[in-house]
Amino acid sequence: MEQPAKRILLSFFKAAQLQSEQQAYFLNLWKEYTFKQNELITEAGRIEKHFYVVLEGVQAMYLLNQKGDKVVLGFSYTGSPSGIFDSFLHQKPADTFLEALKPSKLLGISRSDYLSLFEAHPDFYKWRHHFFQDILFGRLFREVELLTLSAEERYIAFMQRCPEALKVIPQKYLASYLNMKPETFSRLRRMMN
Repeated sequence: MEQPAKRILLSFFKAAQLQSEQQAYFLNLWKEYTFKQNELITEAGRIEKHFYVVLEGVQAMYLLNQKGDKVVLGFSYTGSPSGIFDSFLHQKPADTFLEALKPSKLLGISRSDYLSLFEAHPDFYKWRHHFFQDILFGRLFREVELLTLSAEERYIAFMQRCPEALKVIPQKYLASYLNMKPETFSRLRRMMN
């Protein structure tokens, strides 16, 4: 594994506080996967096989509504986790899709190797606690924004906190994530620039 990939992975799992001899074991469990732009990484109805950490690219997690339109639930990008976590942990078919919006390079760990980390290194329980707590609070914050802010306020809040990588993906994905029509998103973008 190349040094930049090691840095990203160890940074993401810093709460586990791995000693240098544990790092080699840990790093060996990960494999690199590449996906082309618009390639499905995980398809609804299939079981997620990996927990990913993003090295490069942007991915969108979405479901299809009754009309067949994509409803974007979230994004992953360099340095962040990726995958359909509920399917991965419970080994049940995913309800959502994960798509590479840009060419993507991910590090993935299998479920059996993921579970072995907790047996071999109890500090991973601390990491898992913080990780899922952050996800829970992030989802709650997002729901509050969707329910209480106007379209313009949601747009401004998102653009202030989103990384540059997300600002260049197709606006229909951002509009869906912000629960607005692409035309509304486009109008707000023109107004704010």
